[in-house]
Parts: sequence; C-alpha cells; structure tokens
Amino acid sequence: MGSEPVPAPGPEPGLPDAERRGIVRDSLAVGAATGLYGVSFGAISVSSGLSVAQTVALSLLMFTGASQFALVGVVAAGASGWSGALTALLLGTRNTLYGLRLAPLLQLGPATRFAAAHVVIDESSAMSVTRSSREAARLGFWTTGVSVLVLWNLATLVGAVAGNALGDPRRYGLDAAVGAAFLALLWPRLAARRHQVVALLAAAVALGLVPVTPAGVPVLAAGGVALLVGLLSRGTEGGATSDAVRPAGEGPD
Repeated sequence: MGSEPVPAPGPEPGLPDAERRGIVRDSLAVGAATGLYGVSFGAISVSSGLSVAQTVALSLLMFTGASQFALVGVVAAGASGWSGALTALLLGTRNTLYGLRLAPLLQLGPATRFAAAHVVIDESSAMSVTRSSREAARLGFWTTGVSVLVLWNLATLVGAVAGNALGDPRRYGLDAAVGAAFLALLWPRLAARRHQVVALLAAAVALGLVPVTPAGVPVLAAGGVALLVGLLSRGTEGGATSDAVRPAGEGPD
C-alpha cells in the first residue's frame, strides 16, 4: 500500500466553490457523527474504572477511537494496563498504513506534518484518499480530522462527567453512529464488482474471527484481506493507476 505510486495531480486550478462547500459539508457531517460517539466512550471509560481526567487525557493523546475502546475494554475485563496498551497498539497499526498512503498524496511541509500525524484516523483518511485533486484531499483531510478531534474530545468530557447518570450508552444507539458513518463512506465505492468481492471476503474473515480472537484482530485481518487483494491485483494490472487517487478529471469506476 505504501509503495504504490501516486500519480501527480498536475496543476491545481483551485477548487470550485460548489465542490469546496460539498467537501466541508460532508467532512463536518462525518465529524459530528463520529464526535457524538465520544459520549459513549467517556461513559464506558468511567464505568470501566478510569477517572474523568484519565479518560479525557486518553482521548486527547491517543485519539483513535477503536484503540481507546479496546484499551478500556481489556482493562475492564480484568487484564493489566500493559495488555490493554498492547491491544490498542495492535489495533492502531492501521494508522501507520494510512500515513504511508497519505504522505505522498497530501505532500505537507515539515512544520505541518507533525500536527497532521495526530489526526491521521479512519475518517480523515477516508475523506481525503477519494478526492480527485491534492487540494480537495487536503481540505477533506484537515476539515474531517480537526472536526473529529474537537468534537470527540468535547463529547468524551461530557460522557465522562455524566457517565454514571447516563448508564449504558448503547441503549441510546450511539454505538451504531460510527458504523453508520463508515457505511455511508464505503457505499459509493462498492459500485465495482471487484470492490464488492473484496468487501464480502473481508467481512467474512472478520466475522469468522470474532468468536476466537481478541478484540481488534478481526479488523486487522479484514484489512489484510484488502491489502492482499490489492497487492495481487497490482501484479496482474501492471501497476495500474490507483482507483482511490486519480488525476483530476478522471472519473470513478
């Protein structure tokens, strides 16, 4: 994934206002949906034994929801903090792959690359790699990443403070918010038959591993399926242009 050549986007004529507004609107919508889920994390973290300060610090410094849930879940199950941290680290390795894909696409300077690294998450990656120009990719990345960062941490604080009164946040349906947002992002990419097959294979592998593996492993295995298919396809297509990042003006599948 990281070594895949990224085509030069060519001259940047500037985003049309309608496209810019659309990217900002969609990015903020993803940020709001994901940020709201932070209430759930704050409540679950406090109910798992972490203090409000620990919960807030975890969201601010780790800032990757799946790893945060994995950590508090392992700790709440009675395991050590080290076990929780290792589980979170394992699940967070996918962000490294995102970074390898985003670096040649965004081409940020040294001063901004460090800040950008903190907001390399599922949502910001998804809202950037599907764009047809570097400017659009940067706008989607920053708008989504910063909105999720701000709203997720605010929601975490609210959830942590109100944790005992809120009870189990899953009864409000908040646990479905992130899944629904991802499905909305993924759906337009499933128009091609190959993508449909990859999605079904990845889902089958993840579902098969859920009963027999620790939390986080099914997600990594599903990502491995997509990575394997991508590598095999690359060999058969002779290094064809990525379908995630195209030069401006080239349409989707």
